[in-house]
Amino acid sequence: MRIHPGVRGFVRAAGPVPPLAPALLPVLLLAAVAAGPARAAAGPDFQYLGLDDKIHGLTAPQGCVAAKGGGSRAVTNSTRGTATFYREPGCAGSPAAVLEPGAAGRIAPYFASVRFSFITKAQRP
Repeated sequence: MRIHPGVRGFVRAAGPVPPLAPALLPVLLLAAVAAGPARAAAGPDFQYLGLDDKIHGLTAPQGCVAAKGGGSRAVTNSTRGTATFYREPGCAGSPAAVLEPGAAGRIAPYFASVRFSFITKAQRP
């Protein structure tokens, strides 16, 4: 096995490897693979500032969701789907606004419910 010259100096400075370390290597590799890819930022996928001046967050929202506290002002859609905002509860009536995946914006003056759809741009008419 070849070791890069820059790494070789680092390994020499660290000293000898304890005998237990080679036995732990497969366990550590398995743990790293099982963990899967890390997300850049942990937290809710969808966040908004409510009329109650509290920050509300939803993780993995699906379908129609009521905006607890009444949605208003700042909204961040970090989901993979489009968020369609409605002024009426139960996603009734005409859409008030639409926020694409990964976008942020302001929904004024308020919204009462949000429908999350996971339709790709290629599937849209």
